[in-house]
Amino acid sequence: MRGLLGVAYGGWETGAMPVLDENPPDGQKKLLIILGVMLGITVVVGVIATLASP
Repeated sequence: MRGLLGVAYGGWETGAMPVLDENPPDGQKKLLIILGVMLGITVVVGVIATLASP
């Protein structure tokens, strides 16, 4: 039985689902790699900008 906001009485109804799949399909793996590269580039640019600022 669900309560307000989809919370089951006695706890969340999530089961034992992992947050990330250990072996994602090819399309999902490529997307994760692209997002990781984008995040990495953002961090590198931020570090360089911080070091270059007066």
